[in-house]
Amino acid sequence: MGLFEGFAITARQHRFFGGERVTNEYSGGRTRDQHDQKEAKPERVHGRHVLNRYEDGMEKCIGCELCAGVCPAKCIYVRGKDNDPENPTSPGERFGFVYEINYLRCIHCDLCVEACPTEAITESKLFEFSFLNRTDAIYTKTELVVGDDGRPQQMPWEDWREGDDTNTSAWMRATAPSGSAEFEGQVGWSGELGYGVRAPEPAQPERDATTKTVKAVRR
Repeated sequence: MGLFEGFAITARQHRFFGGERVTNEYSGGRTRDQHDQKEAKPERVHGRHVLNRYEDGMEKCIGCELCAGVCPAKCIYVRGKDNDPENPTSPGERFGFVYEINYLRCIHCDLCVEACPTEAITESKLFEFSFLNRTDAIYTKTELVVGDDGRPQQMPWEDWREGDDTNTSAWMRATAPSGSAEFEGQVGWSGELGYGVRAPEPAQPERDATTKTVKAVRR
């Protein structure tokens, strides 16, 4: 393929020539009309992680370290500890005593979410966060565990917007690489503090219709 043939392929994809442009100019996720107004994010955006709690306030993490084991970037460090029988942190025998994520390494692949047996770790839609030093880039359990209202902890360097904490990545099970279509339309997990029981994964035709609607709105 020659040089001009390559340019022609690119030109045909642009709206000016009747095509459909496949990329958007990046402006920090903001719309062109209103500088500080951000565009709606897809439901499956992989952003900053959170550690969830059950509706009774107990932590979902059981310190099994499966998330750390499956992480291809080796950015997660977990150490479990036996629960205090008189004042347990989680419903199981153990809980996540130490939990750290190094965001200088994280590639947001979501494999940790798929590996978690209790849906303790999920990824929010927050993707715009930066650090002033390397220490801030290493999130500890104190920063990752949701608050008493079930909402994520918000650090000074994070730009949280409405909806960034809803429908986090854990709701998706049917189309995950290790998932199964049997999860379509099925509620597979217990409720979360502040959110209740998440809606089940919709069937493929419904997902396709939603995708087409989002593309039409963006045009």
